[in-house]
Amino acid sequence: MNGGERVAAVLRAHGVPVLFTLCGGHISPILAAAKARHIRVVDTRDEATAVFAADATARLTGTPGVAAVTAGPGLTNAVTALKNAQLAQSPVLLLGGAAPTALQGRGALQDIDQKPLIAPHVKRLFQVKRVRDLDGAVEQALRLAADGVPGPVFVECAVDLLYDGALIRQWYAEAAGKGKALADRLLRWYLNQHAARMLAGSGHMSAPAVRPAEVPQASQRAVGAAAQALARAQRPLLVIGSQALLAVERVPETAAAVASLGVPVYLSGMARGLLGRDDPLQMRHARRDALREADCVLLAGVPCDFRLDYGKHVRRSARLIAANRSAGDARLNRRPNVAAIGDAGLTLIALAEQLGERARRPEWIAQLRARDEAREQAIDAQAAAAGEYVNPLALLRALDAAAGDSAVMVADGGDFVATASYIVRPRGPLAWLDPGAFGTLGVGAGFALGARLARPESEVWLIWGDGASGYGLAEFDTFVRHNVPVIAVVGNDASWSQIAREQVKLLGDDVGTVLARTDYHRVAEGFGAAGLVVKRTAEVPAVLAQAREIARGGRPVLVNVWLDRTDFREGSLSM
Repeated sequence: MNGGERVAAVLRAHGVPVLFTLCGGHISPILAAAKARHIRVVDTRDEATAVFAADATARLTGTPGVAAVTAGPGLTNAVTALKNAQLAQSPVLLLGGAAPTALQGRGALQDIDQKPLIAPHVKRLFQVKRVRDLDGAVEQALRLAADGVPGPVFVECAVDLLYDGALIRQWYAEAAGKGKALADRLLRWYLNQHAARMLAGSGHMSAPAVRPAEVPQASQRAVGAAAQALARAQRPLLVIGSQALLAVERVPETAAAVASLGVPVYLSGMARGLLGRDDPLQMRHARRDALREADCVLLAGVPCDFRLDYGKHVRRSARLIAANRSAGDARLNRRPNVAAIGDAGLTLIALAEQLGERARRPEWIAQLRARDEAREQAIDAQAAAAGEYVNPLALLRALDAAAGDSAVMVADGGDFVATASYIVRPRGPLAWLDPGAFGTLGVGAGFALGARLARPESEVWLIWGDGASGYGLAEFDTFVRHNVPVIAVVGNDASWSQIAREQVKLLGDDVGTVLARTDYHRVAEGFGAAGLVVKRTAEVPAVLAQAREIARGGRPVLVNVWLDRTDFREGSLSM
């Protein structure tokens, strides 16, 4: 059993259904062995896409997503996606190739010191030196990725650990040459010894060990203190983030717990859709005002980072409860009155068991609901405004109406996507994917690929800014080759609008922010997908319906929508 087969055997034992990759000679044995074990191998056009796709499957399934990339530039191309997974707390296993163990540091092809490059962005890095240690490293990596605060783990697999032992011995024999000088004989002796150490014990492999991830739970004392604070509050508020959905199998219980508590709630990140489309407890607008009015705030899986103005959105006199797997995140920038260190979703379930509906405050809910409804009416008025091209708010209202009940929304972009977050309503839990705290552009194609493979029964809508689409348009080739019928809607306003709006206002110059009204639909057609274009608001519903029909037939489709400019998000610059 060669090293590639050992890696694939562990992946198979852990139920990994798909391996995302961009091929390279350093990792070929892993890919071939995975295919032989009926693990689907999906090759992309960029290593970052492979890691983004693994990240998306991890978020939607709760089990580690797996990607494999080749050495050197293959790995450097994946770093942004790896960092995005780390900050989003996604359990991802990255398998990376490396130069032969005996030639590292000597100028081998694609040889760099990969440890300092990767180590800051992962929970742990394994540099395997012997074939027999590969399976143990991959087993540990899969466990570590999902345990506690999830995150990416990297296993470096040097090329000479992966191929058949006889072939490796032959390579080293050829490298040693046949010279008779003392130096030549010493080199042969060294390489023979090196190969023997590297291959020792590789003829046997124990059955892979599989165990469930360790999910941390908050102490009863912390849960009790949080329950008391919520029960006493007159204006309690929940803010729930992605981390509360890490225990995927418990998400329905988490949603039921939030409904039982009856506390008004703002949902962010992957938590969007937790309560469905129209639950009266969910508020979508004026979160900052609500936080400043609340007398007790529970942050479930949400740190006090820039999104909460480093904790300043919550008034100082309010009781602050932080439910978080990470003690560091729970105390980031502001120390909570109650720190419930453990899984945020399980904490919400425990609170509901203690409180029932004792935290319900109908007057407070009605106050926030009235404000929300007023904002919705204002959006309707803005969406009705006519212009030369398509009103972006009207487009997003139409998309929200068109998408099916099983739709998964993937968001990748700046202004267009941020606007969508106010308007598009995910149909249910785990039906919204965005980059997370890192704010990475370019996640869209990989997320859409991973989402569709994780949820083959669902429609996948990729809400794409025209700037962000440039990172992943080539992946329409991947969608076509692997029969992944994604619906991509490109908001084409010929601008990096989120940057341009503030840059022009503050600096009087649009330099670097201007794009063209590119025929993105023709690019998709060139890769074998369907392409549609819309330039008038009245055409939008019919074209979106056509796109859905095309996707139902198994073909990916890109809808290129020419947009008017909007000031909907004026003053949105974040620091």
